[in-house]
Amino acid sequence: MQTTNKQIRIAAIGDLLLTAKPGSDEPQRGLEALSAEIGDIFASADIVLANLECTLKAQELIATEPRVFTTNKQLESLATAGINLVTMANNHAFDSFDAGFDKTIDTLDKTGIRAFGAGKNSQQACAPAIFTINGISIAFVAAVDRSTGMHSFAAENKSGVPALESATICATIKELKTQYDHVIFTPHWGEERFRFPSPQQIDQAHAFIDAGASLVLGHHPHVIQGTEQYGAGFIAYSLGNFLTNNVYWENGDVLTWNKFERSSEIILIDLKADEIVEIQQIPIYDNGTHINIEKSGHGKHYLKKADLYISKGITAAKYRRESYLAKSLLPITKQLRWDKLRRIKPGHFTKALKLLLQQK
Repeated sequence: MQTTNKQIRIAAIGDLLLTAKPGSDEPQRGLEALSAEIGDIFASADIVLANLECTLKAQELIATEPRVFTTNKQLESLATAGINLVTMANNHAFDSFDAGFDKTIDTLDKTGIRAFGAGKNSQQACAPAIFTINGISIAFVAAVDRSTGMHSFAAENKSGVPALESATICATIKELKTQYDHVIFTPHWGEERFRFPSPQQIDQAHAFIDAGASLVLGHHPHVIQGTEQYGAGFIAYSLGNFLTNNVYWENGDVLTWNKFERSSEIILIDLKADEIVEIQQIPIYDNGTHINIEKSGHGKHYLKKADLYISKGITAAKYRRESYLAKSLLPITKQLRWDKLRRIKPGHFTKALKLLLQQK
């Protein structure tokens, strides 16, 4: 392939939880919530990539909750905001089975947004999204780790998402790298609310870069995790939540988000055909009404601390301690507020007991 002095810019963001309150006639928040500054950043990019962590609702629903449902109006707000590429390789793309997935894809197509990472069979689900801009070619691929709770993995005659199997992903990256200047891999992986990835994830990410990926951009934990330069590539283990609407259960329970969970980042990547020219990390905060560049300092603090975890190294013992914190202590302490205590139901005690037993 011929090299070029021209560049392209990619803006990568985290999870879009474009949820809608069941039975409500109130307007549901979409990406009209973006500040003008973020809109200008998106406008400066050739590709704006997001994780679409929701689907349109159809008649049939999966049995497990929470389910993350959106509306056509909310999906249409993505194009207005400047997003032109979404990964659907996540554990909520088929919350309303194929009917909901098909409706979502139709709406995205009508608004000019390309989607990858899920499909009606393995060929569609594994197909890369290909862009050639300013003579620079890029292939985007995605996969979902089985630990995320995803119920539908694609097969020859079965809809779903690609499974994250390291050897298969590395082979795919190597093959794509022979055809395109850059390969970008977006894994949906890790544990929710963990502040850093597991040692296994770090090994996997390094293997993906060694196989030829320029970027590894992760999702699923719903919080920022660290980044690192590795070899000629760049890894962001989790970009966190970009838009954090509430998530609803059928019994009336509501999942809300704390300050850390509302903090994320935009990663701006400038690429030439043969190198990463520059990477910028811009802290973002969603206050529940508007999404703004975070300027008070806590956003930069979160990013710096997350990177420090990676640079100091993640041991198995350190990861076990994080597991106990995230899965046992934090869920319990979160309930020790009066507004939570007065809504406790017998089923909540059962969930808490299961969490504690899992740690033994």
